[in-house]
Amino acid sequence: MGTTQLESVPEPKYWHLKTVISEALDSEFEVGQILPNERELAARFGVARATLRQALEQLELEGRLQRRRGVGTTVAPPRVGVDVSTARHHWPATGDDSWQAVDCSVIAPPPAVAGLLDCEGDDARSVYAIRRLRATHGQSVAAEQLYVPAASVPALMTSGSTPGDALARGVLRELQLLPLDGQDRAVELGSARADDAKELDRLPGAPVLVVTTRYFSAGRTAAVSVATYRADTCRLTFGDVGDLQIAS
Repeated sequence: MGTTQLESVPEPKYWHLKTVISEALDSEFEVGQILPNERELAARFGVARATLRQALEQLELEGRLQRRRGVGTTVAPPRVGVDVSTARHHWPATGDDSWQAVDCSVIAPPPAVAGLLDCEGDDARSVYAIRRLRATHGQSVAAEQLYVPAASVPALMTSGSTPGDALARGVLRELQLLPLDGQDRAVELGSARADDAKELDRLPGAPVLVVTTRYFSAGRTAAVSVATYRADTCRLTFGDVGDLQIAS
């Protein structure tokens, strides 16, 4: 990075500095590369460290930089596209190897999820809960809990599979054999829970986007996905059809 004269710039110094650093990130640095420390950067640009911190904080908000515990400030990878369109119908894991199943167990789902699944009686106590992680450039950017009622994949009920990633793959495989009638999605801004924060390398309470998807087959809800995305690493995409609805 070279030096720059900021005194004569009419906009705030930190804002102009942010632009200069952003251009340097594009031309001189690679994804994951660690930036020099604040003292070195402040001296190089001839600014106070407070001004430098403002510029770096803005770049972090824009997803250009990441502050990683025990590492420092690094160049962030490109934002991950999160498709929230309901026009494209596909089961989880179809054509997307960025998601990796890490565990699966049979549980009684949380009440809110049970309500979405319309589970009652024994069905409400026999739901496969699959834990999946999505990574890009070696970094986890999303964690998903996928709930699949045993009734949706009856072939597995007598398979004798044990909990774990092998069972997760079996559930996903059986799920994709079903006809998919459609799906709907809801997106909310939330705060990272302790388990999600640990997997996503964030502090508990960090901002996240929570995408809840219901999958329909044969007139019923066949599965529900609750995916938590790091807010600083993703961008929403809406496909080719303008089917976005904003509820107040």
